[in-house]
Amino acid sequence: MTKYRWQASALVLVTFMLGCNEFMVVGVLSDIARSLRVTVATAGYLVTIFAIVYAVSTPLITILSNRFSRYKTLMTLLVIFLLGNTWSGFTTSYGWFLVSRMLTAAVAGAIESLVILFANDIAPRHKRAMLISWIAAGFSIASVVGVPIGTAISTATSWHVAFHLISVLSLLTVIVMACLLPRHLPQTPGSIKDQLVLLTDKRIYLGALLILFSAAAMYAYYTYIRPLLTTGLGFNTTALNWLLFVIGLVSIMGNRLSGTVAEHRGLKIMPRFYLIDIVLLLLFPLAMNNQLTGFGILVILTLLISVVNSPIQIHFLDVAEADYPQALLLASSLNAIFFNVGISVGSAAASMVLAHSGLKQLGLGGAVFSGLALLTTITLNRVIAQHHAR
Repeated sequence: MTKYRWQASALVLVTFMLGCNEFMVVGVLSDIARSLRVTVATAGYLVTIFAIVYAVSTPLITILSNRFSRYKTLMTLLVIFLLGNTWSGFTTSYGWFLVSRMLTAAVAGAIESLVILFANDIAPRHKRAMLISWIAAGFSIASVVGVPIGTAISTATSWHVAFHLISVLSLLTVIVMACLLPRHLPQTPGSIKDQLVLLTDKRIYLGALLILFSAAAMYAYYTYIRPLLTTGLGFNTTALNWLLFVIGLVSIMGNRLSGTVAEHRGLKIMPRFYLIDIVLLLLFPLAMNNQLTGFGILVILTLLISVVNSPIQIHFLDVAEADYPQALLLASSLNAIFFNVGISVGSAAASMVLAHSGLKQLGLGGAVFSGLALLTTITLNRVIAQHHAR
């Protein structure tokens, strides 16, 4: 049990490291722009291109790496990530910095997928859902703890130093993983076609749609969380950092709640959460007229809107283990892939709502996506029930 705890902590450390690398850029964007002599808008493309490369490369790498040892593949990808991040820390031109960010983005999704696969294998069955929820929480912990520290270091010294610290963390992670992870995971080899057949299963593509709509519902308002708190609710800059810290802590609690839901009735009770989300998002414009109700609704949404993550991840793994063992690695990557697609859809919808209706109406777009998620989860539960009845 002691070894399992160390292994579990190591897996969470990986997603914390990935989160620090991904989110750090947002916190120090203006510093990077000034240092590399580009506009903030041009520097902003770093975030967009990172997300695109992440979403495209993750399924490609997971499918192509299926024939190789899970342990060797993960260690190789971690070393590539370390090299990419270290390169980011030393670059002095925008072009090379963009290339280094694309390199880390290319392997980050596959690393996350492999980490989930190791968690699925090493965790006792009754602890699997909670470990997967903690792995997801690694990203939230990075946004709450890692990013503010990195931003503070960047402000005090240089953004290069912040990236060097992530490299130190990455090197530590590589060493820890090399010592603690099992060398051999059971795996069923399969061709690209054998793996892609997973996506034709109704239980899988409905699950992927559910993740997409859930992420879109969240980012339909969360994309503009800073303007919502400052321009919308009138909080000053000093209060903003504390409010974002609170939202980050609640996000970690949301991940724990997601694990608890997955351990119990999972997807069967998800419609209740979507109904609450819809009601809150419809009340959004009214709630934003007051600081207390406005921030209160943002906190409750943060707690509830990502509850689906662990139940759907467990669902993907269970379906693949039972019927498509050759596509288990691909199944473990679906959550990350479609969540990133959902972010793109939700943020695009948020921009349209903002342009036409204003900041306080952002919740209405989120309500539409939550409604689609509700219909999808009801349909998915019916399909699962029909499959079990056979």
